[in-house]
Amino acid sequence: MTTSPNPPSPTTRAHSFNAAAAQYAENRPSYPPALFDAIEELAGRPLTGARVADVGAGTGIATALLHARGAEVVAVEPGDGMAAQFRRTLPDVPIVRGNGNALPLADHSVDFLTYAQAWHWTDPTRSVPEALRVLRPGGALTLWWNTHALDIPWISEQSERIRIHFGINRVVEQNGSGVRSALADPTGRLDFAHRKVRWSRHVPIDTHLANIGSHSAFLVHDKASTDAFLTEERDHLRTVFPDEIVEETYVVELVVALTP
Repeated sequence: MTTSPNPPSPTTRAHSFNAAAAQYAENRPSYPPALFDAIEELAGRPLTGARVADVGAGTGIATALLHARGAEVVAVEPGDGMAAQFRRTLPDVPIVRGNGNALPLADHSVDFLTYAQAWHWTDPTRSVPEALRVLRPGGALTLWWNTHALDIPWISEQSERIRIHFGINRVVEQNGSGVRSALADPTGRLDFAHRKVRWSRHVPIDTHLANIGSHSAFLVHDKASTDAFLTEERDHLRTVFPDEIVEETYVVELVVALTP
């Protein structure tokens, strides 16, 4: 194990994405159409024509899909590097600087408030009241995470290797913490519905390695140690995928709560 006795703070990890925005945009997985079907079903209204604020928008992976669904989207992003990449990718979609703890949005101004892979970076004692403030009555706070399909042996084994090397439990961090933080409502005013959507994509080994390398645990770690891990991981993957095309399988954890 190569961990430091003083692991990076959540703030440091959150800001680490800015230096790797292009890598993030090029290699991170997207989301399946079935996810947006489920969002509309749980919200009881279509995304088409809805006013949506996508918070922690990053490079715009989710924002682009919401826009393509016909929503009127504004992105909210705190990071310089991520916002710059967003503007290159989606020059016609408005983006404002801010975060979920202090939204730069007017009261009761949106129908959907979405967080793709981002809610766990907020403080629910602040972000939940902010969500209630900016959502219209009957609006939907909508949170989701791509999590790892741990019933697939190679994915489970890779997660264990990451745990050993970096001293983090990627299973707990990415497969558990998101939904738990979503359900921690300090106001007691939200009732979350939960849905799972399974999907997969096929990518070259290089894309898969760049994808996992774009996660904060890798970005804040010593580069030499990270590079060594990724080199060894390539050898492991070649034994499972001799054609060097990796099937990544995800389970999107979706939670939706309607405002009173």
